Amino acid sequence: MPETKKSFIELDPNEAKTLLAEVGGEPFRLAQIHNWIYKNHVADWDEMENIPKHLSQNLSEALPLHPLEIIHIKGSKTEPTRKFLFKTQSGHNIESVLMHDKDRTTVCISSQVGCAVDCKFCATASMGFIKNLSAGEIVDQVLQLERESQKKITNVVFMGMGEPFLNYNRVMEGATRLNTALGFGARRITISTAGIVPKIRQMADENRQFKLAISFNAIDEDRRKKIMPLTQIHSLKSLMESAFYYYQKTKRFITFEFVLLKGINDSPSDGLKLIQYLSGLPCKVNVIPYNEIGGEFSRPDEQTIREFLNTLKQAPFTVTVRWSKGTDIDAGCGQLAVKAI
Repeated sequence: MPETKKSFIELDPNEAKTLLAEVGGEPFRLAQIHNWIYKNHVADWDEMENIPKHLSQNLSEALPLHPLEIIHIKGSKTEPTRKFLFKTQSGHNIESVLMHDKDRTTVCISSQVGCAVDCKFCATASMGFIKNLSAGEIVDQVLQLERESQKKITNVVFMGMGEPFLNYNRVMEGATRLNTALGFGARRITISTAGIVPKIRQMADENRQFKLAISFNAIDEDRRKKIMPLTQIHSLKSLMESAFYYYQKTKRFITFEFVLLKGINDSPSDGLKLIQYLSGLPCKVNVIPYNEIGGEFSRPDEQTIREFLNTLKQAPFTVTVRWSKGTDIDAGCGQLAVKAI
């Protein structure tokens, strides 16, 4: 891979101040630069109209503004869902998704290149784990998608490539910057995990205000181990104990994601067991009919999905259904994996 240096967006405040002084910029210019980056979403230094040309040239020679480069887009600006392929400065590729739905515009962003968790129904698992993204690379996905979007982004979900809690510190730093620098309310930012138990407890102890989602997908240890090998390290029992701990500590609802897999977890009896399993915990359940990736699993037929959902009508918790958008361009939940263009 090529030798890389930090981009400006990846600098911490002290590093940014030091750089500005080294290239001959007055301290007040930093606020102007941040305004261009976080409010106007500029693509390059020379777009900053109130920054002197000699200063923007010096900054450009010192380091790039963005750590990511858009190299391919699937879908047009008139379509509700588009998928973006980014290249990092180290030459790795990641994907993000931009989705419009009525008054909501959501971005699904990545936290790692590849993923080490190896959920059997997820396309990203086929890549293996390559590297963690920096906080700047996490934030830059949102910045660049904001520039590409026809509408203002309202929600950010860490449900792209990677397991966010295996890159915990950088994910929390990135989410905090989205909250403070870009103005996203903490409750508009959702961080999803396959079930890294110690980090669920840490998030509770740190009283992080972001929403928490847990990929659940099975109501017994054996089945969950088969589709989510992570269960061998963090058992379903310990996961539920951490979920109860999180609620008791924060009094905030967790959203449990439940991917419906044909013949695995899609029967009415599975729905009833799910109710029994979660009825003691104030929460929400988001049912996701499986999005095909050409592997060993398949999506239940519509009748089976309806029968499963009918059993959940008696649930004491809120149930929603995510009819994934962008499945035709492999941008649906679980479909992100870098492929040849």
